[in-house]
Amino acid sequence: MMHLKEIKNGFLPTLIFLLSFTFFLASNAQAKGDIISGTKKARSCQVCHGKGGRSTNPTYPILAGQHDAYIQKQLQAFRAGTRKDPIMNGMAAPLTDQDIEDIAAFFQSKR
Repeated sequence: MMHLKEIKNGFLPTLIFLLSFTFFLASNAQAKGDIISGTKKARSCQVCHGKGGRSTNPTYPILAGQHDAYIQKQLQAFRAGTRKDPIMNGMAAPLTDQDIEDIAAFFQSKR
């Protein structure tokens, strides 16, 4: 039978390590899109959002390092017209689901 001291000394540090490692892997999971394709597709975004998504104009949000799921959701909403912005609705309208995934992957990679 294990003593409480043995559990604290062996099990707890191992558990903490495994949980930390799992969190690390989850937070660094790759986006579904293709970063290389997203680089090409995001060129027009950079006119307003800055090179690599690092906007220097407070009017336009910084996209660099943003979570891919968030960018996908916003672009889908602009494309569908459920989020209103005359510029972004026009920019998102021709995008396919794959385009959106690729662009989101590109900006997420710019941490």
